[in-house]
Amino acid sequence: MILDTLHNAHRYHSLNPAFRAAFEFLVRPDLATLAPGRIPVDGDRVYAIVQQSPGRQRDQAPLELHRKYIDIQYLLAGTEEMGWRPTPDCHHPKAPFDPAKDIGFFHDAPQSWFTVPPACFVIFFPEDAHSPSVSPGPLHKVVMKVAIS
Repeated sequence: MILDTLHNAHRYHSLNPAFRAAFEFLVRPDLATLAPGRIPVDGDRVYAIVQQSPGRQRDQAPLELHRKYIDIQYLLAGTEEMGWRPTPDCHHPKAPFDPAKDIGFFHDAPQSWFTVPPACFVIFFPEDAHSPSVSPGPLHKVVMKVAIS
């Protein structure tokens, strides 16, 4: 897991060949005006999901994991709290992993919680189970989905 600002995004380009395209999308001048929904960037290799949603309580945010995609979650507005736990330490699935949606949920509790201020991003790898979208108010964010291979 990585928490940082877009100012330092160039430092992470070498982690995945598609990170450059993902971060270039996040610096678009019209990013805050994009309608909610999925936006292709590089086919299924990189795409954005623009979200405007109410925040939720910790107990409404189960840990989730992805196997096919890395998440780069960028907060445009609001203050978000996220939970984290190493995926190998998750032992109580809520249901079988859904490969079609590339998502699995767990009953396990996060090992730690951290606050993500606006204009910051978090990178979650498959090794990082995470509980996003915890907030007392509305959130406006973009989740970049970056294929692992």
